Amino acid sequence: MRRTKEDSEQTREDILNASVRIFSEKGVSQATLDEIAKAANVTRGAIYWHFENKFQIFEALHDRLHQPFVSMILQDLEKDHPEPLQQLRDLWISLLLELDEDEQKKQALTLFVIKSDYSGELAKYKDMHCSSKNESMKLFQRYFEKAKKMGKLPENADPEVLTQAVYCFMKGILFEYLNDQEGFDLKNRAPALINLFFKCFDQ
Repeated sequence: MRRTKEDSEQTREDILNASVRIFSEKGVSQATLDEIAKAANVTRGAIYWHFENKFQIFEALHDRLHQPFVSMILQDLEKDHPEPLQQLRDLWISLLLELDEDEQKKQALTLFVIKSDYSGELAKYKDMHCSSKNESMKLFQRYFEKAKKMGKLPENADPEVLTQAVYCFMKGILFEYLNDQEGFDLKNRAPALINLFFKCFDQ
């Protein structure tokens, strides 16, 4: 039976979904394509149709996580919002609540935030993924730059430092949540946690 484009795309997604589970359980270096094929219920040939090797799958998982994230921020930045800090606060709350509902995203974030030490064969991906992180931080910095330009921040406020601060704050929340998803009530705590950070900007 002839495969459609939709069938091929679904197979690719099945491979990625299976891979993030196998990579998280065994580590990327120890995982095999046979294990991924079995978990995805596909043949090795199907994997090779989409990916050259497991490291290309690892990179595809990162792209699947990062690119929609960047697109969402860019769309949000296009809005003519009168309160950029409130806009950023609302965005972070929305991102956390969406994460709590998305099992695939949670598995992928766990892989990249907690499980991957970027040693050995993964070392070459560290700089690439740091570049992606820096790209995101530059976008978040634009919220603080807009707020300063509109007089919502003091003249001596440094948008770059504020961006680093909110990044560290958010990474701490993500790390604690991903390490203890059952014990961390993100759905109910997300707004209060984010409000704690942005409370310092209240005038």
